[in-house]
Amino acid sequence: MRVLNVGGGTGREIPRHYKGWEQHVLDIDPNVGAEIVCDAKEMRTLKAAQYDAIFCSHNLEHFYRHEVPTVLAGFRHVLKADGFAQIAVPDLMALVRDMTDPDAVWYRTGAGVPITFHDVLYGWDAVMSKGNLFYAHKCGFSRESLTRVLRKAGFAKVLTAVDGYNVHAFAFQQKPTKARLELLGL
Repeated sequence: MRVLNVGGGTGREIPRHYKGWEQHVLDIDPNVGAEIVCDAKEMRTLKAAQYDAIFCSHNLEHFYRHEVPTVLAGFRHVLKADGFAQIAVPDLMALVRDMTDPDAVWYRTGAGVPITFHDVLYGWDAVMSKGNLFYAHKCGFSRESLTRVLRKAGFAKVLTAVDGYNVHAFAFQQKPTKARLELLGL
């Protein structure tokens, strides 16, 4: 089984259900050691139907709303017919519900890095201040809007959930089998 970690950068950690899978990292930054260096909008230039899964955590929000369909078409292009995409994005509804001060720390990452409301809404200041404007957030999602954009992209089955400050989605090329759902803990 093969999984493509889109925007994986140097943080190659992916969920445990991919343990034992061959992982390839796609990233726009040539300095992170990715196997595939390209913008996710260019995925349709890659060989078709070569991955069983795509893992895309906190990358989709870095594209303008009008670019998201192109990225998702690329996902569908590189996925096998029975493949799926696993996507996580910040939950803008949680942000709107909880925000008091845009500069207040909203949460800390697992590594203890403070993330402000401003970081989640517009992109991570600590990285963008070093000149990497790709990390700016150019669009946002709620559970409903992520479901809608994935269905419009042509995924046959979309399952979503909200977990803390994130919206998680599994988007399947075709109706998933019971075994596939069990593998993913769904």
